Amino acid sequence: MRRIIAEDLDWSLATVSSLSNLCLQCIVNNFEEKPIYEELTSSEKDFIQNRVSLSLPLHFAANVFPDGVYWKRRCEQKWKVCDVSNYGESWKRMFFERQLENIIELFVPGITEPKTVLDMVTLCKDHIKKLNIAQLLPPVKEPQTEDEEQATELTLENEDDKSGMDHFDFRILLDKLTNLEELHLVYKVKSCGMNFEWSMFEMTNRDCESLAKALKSCKTLKLFRLHLSHLEDKKCRLLVKYLLDHPSLRTLDFSHNVIGDSGARAIGKLLTKSKLEILNLYDNNIGGPGAKAIAHALSKNTTLVSLNLCLNRLNDEGGQAICKALLNNKTLLHLQLGANGVTWLTALSLSSVLAQNNTLKSINLSCNTLGECCILHLEARATKKVNPLCHLGGYCHRGLVKTTSGSSMRPSFHVGGNALEEAMSHNTSVTECNIHLTDIEERKVSVINQMVWNNQFRKQETSPREKNTENAN
Repeated sequence: MRRIIAEDLDWSLATVSSLSNLCLQCIVNNFEEKPIYEELTSSEKDFIQNRVSLSLPLHFAANVFPDGVYWKRRCEQKWKVCDVSNYGESWKRMFFERQLENIIELFVPGITEPKTVLDMVTLCKDHIKKLNIAQLLPPVKEPQTEDEEQATELTLENEDDKSGMDHFDFRILLDKLTNLEELHLVYKVKSCGMNFEWSMFEMTNRDCESLAKALKSCKTLKLFRLHLSHLEDKKCRLLVKYLLDHPSLRTLDFSHNVIGDSGARAIGKLLTKSKLEILNLYDNNIGGPGAKAIAHALSKNTTLVSLNLCLNRLNDEGGQAICKALLNNKTLLHLQLGANGVTWLTALSLSSVLAQNNTLKSINLSCNTLGECCILHLEARATKKVNPLCHLGGYCHRGLVKTTSGSSMRPSFHVGGNALEEAMSHNTSVTECNIHLTDIEERKVSVINQMVWNNQFRKQETSPREKNTENAN
């Protein structure tokens, strides 16, 4: 017969927990006072991690629990979106990286104690591989009278940023993160509202100097990204100075800044001394002279595989220099020159590269004017003499050139499109070619795209064969 308790009709002996589970639950209830964990089996550890309180002090939990369910629970309690795939499938790494990022983003110089950061670093330094800092707060400014504001403005003009606002000092942090591989920074204030000032969206000279020294001390850093921070030539040169001999830096991203030719020359020097593999200078103010400096370094470089110079001001002076450098460079795989004001002259230079270089895999020439060029340009190029009809009195219109006298009409040619089409017919390596919005005739765009697709198909067929050959060997 089955025994029952009259007061509880649902009671059954079968629902009584096992003694081991009762013991484990007792450990859970008293875990902070008497932590018992290492001597347990793996299943017993999972039981503890699934049930132990999430309010345990962080310094206590960090030293007791390895990566696992406990840290998953803490992450999901703190943040609504938790994509662990961005953190090497490690919940513990996710928790500490996001926690440290939050502390830095809310750090107010002069108010927040540096000890707040240092205490967290002591707990998490072995788990931090990437930091993505989305804002850096300036010091709180004290209210000023009208006379004091005018005096401050005069002082700032005369002292050239010596009294400017400073942000979080990375020198207290980076040398202690011995596993840090990626650092993404932006000097801005999110949701500033009516308190907007331009100085909230740029780094000061002191910020730049302290950051440069901090980067030099972080020997494990592989990727550094500083974007949307109004980085200009002077600051760029200072950062590059401290990165010249960096032992592990492989990716540098200075996109969406205001770097000009002087900064580009410094970056060119960096290419000759470092082992950079990816360089992103998207959306800056680099012109022809700066591009020439980068091209000179590129012609001697043997490590760079990706170069992004989109949305600069290279024009044909810089575009042709980059293309000429590729005649000697045999390592660059990806080149982006979109929206740089280059014309058919650069297209001609690139076509000579494509006919010889079988290393390049992707090219971006979009949003440039690579379209028509009249026959008079070609004649001038062939004879190396300026044709007065073209440069003074002629104009191209719908495929025809009309002289000033109106007595003759001469055909024009799509030189850029023709050159690229001819070059691609001899090239087998390019599998991506973006020539949208370049004024190249649609028929030629279609032909070039077909050649690119043929290269892609050929590569897809070749890859399995190479794998089979490797397996056979």
